[in-house]
Amino acid sequence: MSPVVQIEYCTQCRWLPRAAWLAQELLTTFEAELDELSLKPGTGGVFVVRVDDEVVWDRREQGFPEPTAVKQAVRDRVAPGKSLGHSDKPAS
Repeated sequence: MSPVVQIEYCTQCRWLPRAAWLAQELLTTFEAELDELSLKPGTGGVFVVRVDDEVVWDRREQGFPEPTAVKQAVRDRVAPGKSLGHSDKPAS
C-alpha cells in the first residue's frame, strides 16, 4: 500500500485555501507515489502535515511551510530517490 498524506488545518483561522493549495502541490509532485491525500479540519491554530501518521511539518514548531520544504520532507519518506528538479536541495 502506498503512503497516505494528511494535512490538518485550522478552520477557525480559515486556512483551508492554504491547505488545499499545498495538497495540490503535493498531489502534482507525488501523483504516482501516494495512495491518498486528505484534508482534516481542526481548530486551535493547527497546521500539520503527516505521512502515514508521522508528523513531517508542524506550524507550531516550524512556522508555515514553504511548498519546497514540505515536498522535501514528504519525498524523504515516500520516494527518497526522487528528484524534485530545480527546487531540490542536496541531502545533508
